[in-house]
Amino acid sequence: MLLKENLTQAQSGQRITAKGYAVAHKSDTFKPFSFSRHALGETDILIEILYAGICHSDIHSAREEWHKGIFPMVPGHEIAGKVVAVGSKVSKFKVGDYAGVGCMVNSCGECEACKRSQEQFCENGKCVFTYDCHDCFHDNEPTYGGYSNNIVVSEKFAVNVPQDAPLEKVAPLLCAGITTYSPIKFSNVKAGDKVAVAGFGGLGVMALKYAIKMGAEVSVFARNKNKEKEALELGAKALYTDTKGVSERFDFIISTIPTAYDVNAYAELLKFGGEMAIVGLPPADEKLSIDLTRLVFAAGKKVYGSLIGGMKETQEMLDFSLKHKIYPETEVISVEQINEAYENLTSGKAKFRYVIDMSSMKGQE
Repeated sequence: MLLKENLTQAQSGQRITAKGYAVAHKSDTFKPFSFSRHALGETDILIEILYAGICHSDIHSAREEWHKGIFPMVPGHEIAGKVVAVGSKVSKFKVGDYAGVGCMVNSCGECEACKRSQEQFCENGKCVFTYDCHDCFHDNEPTYGGYSNNIVVSEKFAVNVPQDAPLEKVAPLLCAGITTYSPIKFSNVKAGDKVAVAGFGGLGVMALKYAIKMGAEVSVFARNKNKEKEALELGAKALYTDTKGVSERFDFIISTIPTAYDVNAYAELLKFGGEMAIVGLPPADEKLSIDLTRLVFAAGKKVYGSLIGGMKETQEMLDFSLKHKIYPETEVISVEQINEAYENLTSGKAKFRYVIDMSSMKGQE
């Protein structure tokens, strides 16, 4: 839903007005919010947002569970939409193309990390995240995410989306997809490997699908058996609700659990030489501890943290997902249902990934 003035603003170098849904403080509920984005630069594109996924990170950020937030906050880093204006030096996109935006919108482009397309680890500290971040390239103004009608972003930080792609499925791939695809590739999961997925929400589903496509045998750990039928239908060998008594040993474990848990209990289920990637991040006040004695005596195993992937790998992930039709399990909702979706996600009632149909903002101009 573009505002009438957006195209004129883009063409004349003015700031881009926007409408979205924001929280004013950590205990707030989402309400309509009007704001503006920086003007369209030479290498920027203006995207009309069509779909925005709801990530558990959005909840952590909006409720200040990781760090002090920047308010008002418009979350959303799973964005799919249509390019409606391009800067004079843009070569990657043209008006009418579809594009996706994930967790970051800029970086220095000059350090070693950026040069090898690991922009999320910018060594100059200039990675600009899609929301809840100060944009060092635009006077440190706050960034606003995808629960809105538009976004202005450097072409380097948008991925190309084919015209025939299901955009409501593409949007969640920009976080849930790359967050799980990246460590699976990093740990070189291959045919015949035994893999465990700990946590079976939006991230866990994607990890299961990718690992199976790589040829692995996959088991799932979840807090209850509510989704056992879905896990088995998607190809899981088994669903466990506890690590105790599990006789299987795994080459790779990916933990997507967003609450406190016993990391060592999972590490002890690794084979010798096995690797465990941690992508789920609990609230900061839920302190996780790793028992070093147990870790040392469970020797020969690797436990590492993983964030997202760089832009090159994000495009690779999207191409791979579309080619093999690996999509999140989604439920499309309207903007009026955002608060309900948050409640469902935090209470465990949500089955899979919520995606906001941003066309539901019509009538709020």
